[in-house]
Formats: sequence, C-alpha cells, structure tokens
Amino acid sequence: MVNWLQQAVGKDWNITPAGGLTGDAYIAEKGDRRLFLKRNSSPFLAVLSAEGIVPKLVFTKRMENGDVITAQKWLEGRELKAEEMQHPQVADLLRKIHGSSELLHMLMRLGNKPATPDERFADIKEQLNASELMHTYREVTKAIHFLEQLLPVTRNQHQVVCHCDLNHNNVILTTKGQLYLVDWDNATIADPAMDYGFVLKWYVPPEDWGAWLVRYGLDKDEHLYERMYWYLIIDALYYLVWHYERNRADKVQSCLSDLQGLNRYVEKSILS
Repeated sequence: MVNWLQQAVGKDWNITPAGGLTGDAYIAEKGDRRLFLKRNSSPFLAVLSAEGIVPKLVFTKRMENGDVITAQKWLEGRELKAEEMQHPQVADLLRKIHGSSELLHMLMRLGNKPATPDERFADIKEQLNASELMHTYREVTKAIHFLEQLLPVTRNQHQVVCHCDLNHNNVILTTKGQLYLVDWDNATIADPAMDYGFVLKWYVPPEDWGAWLVRYGLDKDEHLYERMYWYLIIDALYYLVWHYERNRADKVQSCLSDLQGLNRYVEKSILS
C-alpha cells in the first residue's frame, strides 16, 4: 500500500500508518508539511471539506489499481475531551451539518437511501433472533417492547444528514480554536434526533438539555425525547449484537448495562 501512496504524493514524502481500525489511513511528511492520507474515502469528503466540516481536501487521485487516495491538510490539534462535548460550539457545528442542503443533496446523489424506523425495527429484531439474544436477556425483551410502543412517533420526521458516530474522539479542536467532525464512514440520512440524542444522553447533564437544544436551534416538541430514546435503544441493541457475535463478553455486559439504564428512563419518564 505504501508504494501506491508514494506514487500519489511523490517519493520525497515519508509515509507512516496513522492507526485506526481499518488500517487505511496514513500520514505523509516532507519537511514541515504534513498530509493526512486515506484510501477509498467516500466522494462525500469533497463537500464536507467545502463546507468546512472536515480539514481541507488537498487532492484526490485515482491509482492504476482502482484505489482512490485522498489527501487532507494536517491541522495541529487534539480530540475533544468527553466533558467538552457539551460546549456550545458542538451544538453550533451539529446545527450547521443538519441544516446543510449541500450535504443532503450529495449524500442522496451517492445513492444513500435512509432506512425507515419500521425497516430498522424489523432488521434489529431479525438480528436479535438470529443471534438468539431476543429471549436470552430480559433487558433485550424490554427494549424491543419499548421500541414497538414508541415506533409511531418516529415516523414521517424531517430527515437530514446524520454523522451517526458522535463519539468525542471524532471531534477535533485545532490549536486555532476550529472544530471539525471526522470519520464519516457511517453517515446516513435520518431523523436528526439520532445525532443530538446521542450527544445529550452521553455528554450533557439532563438539567442542561433545554439550553443545549435552544443553542442548537430547536424547541422541545411533544415527542422529542421519545424519538431520542428510540434511537438510543436501537443503537444500543446493534452494538450488543456486534459485540456478541465477536464473543466480547465484557463489551456485551457493558451494552446490557447501558440498555438497562435506557430502559429504566423510558419506563419511568416516558411511558409512565
């Protein structure tokens, strides 16, 4: 792979792996210049760069073997700390992403067809049945019951581009105070509650949810929290299946613990 990258940037660049799960990311260095290289990034990266949501795209090159190499400007900075996710700047960035018609049109042009809540519900039930998790754990049974009860309020909602992986490690703060959201491999078109619900639940104290939503530009509507928790629960179930299929017992227990907390909130604060 390094040979192909060397052809893309030039032989006078030093290329080293950047880490990550896929092994497709690299850092190229020449003197005081640095580039972030990635193999086969989505064409979506170009519009993300144009919108100022990811670091600037320097070039895209298609190699002889069909691989596409993208190079982005390297910016000095760091990942956000968990407690920094409640900062108003994060709400501003998410508002910009969800309000971008350019991002939405590009993702649609790339063939992204959002799954409806009904389709996602049917899919997770099928996965849980296939893995024998459906009736193995009480919390899973309760979660499916809650998803079915709340399903009607998730239908026919306004849909936007959602990042779908708003872990604080994916938010980069540069030394100049700019905020970028990286790792767009899971992006889809969906109810924005999927994104901001994750941020609120895992990073913002409940007493500050109202102020955060106002900053984001949204007044709490009648079914907002119901939709938020619907997506939180279904995502927790997907993570549970993923770790269960890989025999990661510690992660399975962590997922079940998260699911128990979500179920408890729905039971006491939403469906009571």
